[in-house]
Amino acid sequence: MARFVLVHGAFGGAWAWRDMAAELEAAGHEAVAIDLPGGGDDQTPIEGITLESCAARVIEALEDSAEPSILVGHSMGGVVVTQAAALRPERVALLVFVAAFMPRDGQSLLDLTNLPEGAGDQVQASITVVGDPPVAKRAPGGAANVMQYATPEQLALVEEKGRDQAVAVFATPVSIPPGALEGIRRVYVHTTEDRAIQPALQQRMIRENPCVDVVELATDHSPNFSMPTELLAALLGFAELASAV
Repeated sequence: MARFVLVHGAFGGAWAWRDMAAELEAAGHEAVAIDLPGGGDDQTPIEGITLESCAARVIEALEDSAEPSILVGHSMGGVVVTQAAALRPERVALLVFVAAFMPRDGQSLLDLTNLPEGAGDQVQASITVVGDPPVAKRAPGGAANVMQYATPEQLALVEEKGRDQAVAVFATPVSIPPGALEGIRRVYVHTTEDRAIQPALQQRMIRENPCVDVVELATDHSPNFSMPTELLAALLGFAELASAV
């Protein structure tokens, strides 16, 4: 049995992983979906929503188990799980990036989106940034720009549950101590019809951060909604990989 810690992306919450967590549990694994600060039902004020506080929330979930966990990040969650794993590498059995940002030391999410391969993404086209500290607000209906294969019911859920996102998490570079991630294997779920993280950018991140396995899904940015059966199969395969010596 493996233990999964599931981390959502921007504008999200644990609710985005609810059905997948249930499927993993039904397959005999433990699955914990968490709310990052300011996500889902969490009421952390904007001043307290930082990359550091998000990583700390993940570390809390990792430390709830005596055994290392498979740490899964979707989208922005890839930056958060990278920072958490860099701080507690001994708590991570495998790093899983699902259509996620995969930064190197000193890179932020915004640094990655500004690479040539990131041009034309449909996230920036549907958000506005307001306030101080700055907050990203997604336009009504904006989720449909990057979830083109979602059902009307799924889009309605995202619109209902979605929360504004603190820009600090986008703008802060990860800090990875030398050698901290060298003992952790990485795997990637590459979404080849993604409009949020362009496929070319995903491919560049995979080249620059070698992964022991890459699963390609011909779908949009949220395979947890658009291809749940295929994503579940990938995660179950990763559990076998994590258990292999």
